[in-house]
Amino acid sequence: MSTTPSSAGAATDPIYQERLWPSAWVWLVAAGLSGAVIFVLAPISLTTGYIAAAVTAIILAILLFASTPQIVVTDETLRVGRAQIEREFVGTVEAFRGDAAVEQRGPKLNGTAYQCIRGWISPVVKIEITDEADRTPYWLASSRRPERLVAALGQPSQSLQ
Repeated sequence: MSTTPSSAGAATDPIYQERLWPSAWVWLVAAGLSGAVIFVLAPISLTTGYIAAAVTAIILAILLFASTPQIVVTDETLRVGRAQIEREFVGTVEAFRGDAAVEQRGPKLNGTAYQCIRGWISPVVKIEITDEADRTPYWLASSRRPERLVAALGQPSQSLQ
């Protein structure tokens, strides 16, 4: 469910905002892949290898930046990645860490749930969707600050494991 932007600034100002940036190890893997290009092309030309490695690094950086989802909570809406819904359709919100988060991402995951999870962010937040017209039972989103997200959605912070 999508809404049109309001001209009133206060109504659309974010209450909570988080970008799910890749962890340092993801950037290291991208740098390693870029460096591997040098070895592949060095037998042809070392200069070509360095140029291709630089181009590969730029392309990977752009792809990592462009594919980084954002969580935004305003007074009226919740946006997680590409999905957006009015706050009136947000039900129970729960935060999970550790083994409980692994269970939510694995054995307890409903196949019809919307997922915006990143492997490099362990904690997840489960957001119930109460819109009867929406067949999605809940959203599952990675969050580095799950307690703050739960609080921003107006729920008392759940005890985390």
